[in-house]
Amino acid sequence: MSNGVSYPVFRTSDRAAALAMARRLLALGEREYAQVSVDVELRTVAEVLRLRRALPDAWFRTENDEFWARARHERAERPGEFHAPELSEDADDLGPLLPLWASMSERPVASVEDDFIALVGGNHGLIRWDQLIWPQVPERGYGGRVEHDRVTLVLNCDEAGTETQVGTHTVCVGLHRTRDAGRYAAWLAEQVGRSVIGPPYH
Repeated sequence: MSNGVSYPVFRTSDRAAALAMARRLLALGEREYAQVSVDVELRTVAEVLRLRRALPDAWFRTENDEFWARARHERAERPGEFHAPELSEDADDLGPLLPLWASMSERPVASVEDDFIALVGGNHGLIRWDQLIWPQVPERGYGGRVEHDRVTLVLNCDEAGTETQVGTHTVCVGLHRTRDAGRYAAWLAEQVGRSVIGPPYH
């Protein structure tokens, strides 16, 4: 089983600049089969309803620990994933499910990114472009592995990629994990005038 790894190459408080950098990196690869997915954490009922209205084709899933701790037969009566049209608008129904994540997966590139980034606000979210094919650069030890070739924009998250930090947005390049992955990530960053700025995310 292969593994991927992502290297941060750009960090900014300007989300428009972060999206522009992600697109510059995306342009380095072959994009014939590329797709984009988006994901955002929502912690209030108002945010859930706002995203539901703005993204009527989104899916919502609960990350509420108490929900997942319940017995399987109890959860079956109230599923943990909902398509936006099926999601209740009642605060009493939504409150126990918080936090909810709203997602849209495997969409055409450039179809959702601008709308999504305007909706994220101060929430922890990401935009991920998958199924790229990075250029082969033998002198950097990398021949491309489509299942891991990607660009990710992590929104409102700390440098470790784990906690919400409003106004910190990081662009990462993803690739197959090998002993030369760091050298190749540095090469990708160099093509857009950047460098690897921190340890990899596994």
